[in-house]
Amino acid sequence: MEQLSPFLPYLGWIIAGAFVLGAMGILVSFQTTRMKIKNGYPLEGMWGQSLKPGSDKQTAHRVTLLTQENAELRAELGAMKDRLANIERIVTDGGYHLGAEIDALRDRALSNLMDKGEA
Repeated sequence: MEQLSPFLPYLGWIIAGAFVLGAMGILVSFQTTRMKIKNGYPLEGMWGQSLKPGSDKQTAHRVTLLTQENAELRAELGAMKDRLANIERIVTDGGYHLGAEIDALRDRALSNLMDKGEA
């Protein structure tokens, strides 16, 4: 009992502090649940199971729109991949270098003709 005697004057404050902390925890839990409901997040139980699955019309419509957008973006990405493959094929193709060589020969021939015309 002598060990507890220094804490006896503060026992009321200790109990009040415990109640205040408990009440704050409960209020924070209520606020978190309220924000989840307000912003459309699914509610979860104590072990993580879903309490309110979001299967209303608005959610189904959002899922449909996101699915369509996803399909459009995948199609656009596929088209970009095809374009990139064609550009890589053109650049790495031997004909591209052949065209550059032909242009160089043409330029050299024109410069030779101009040199002969001046001389």
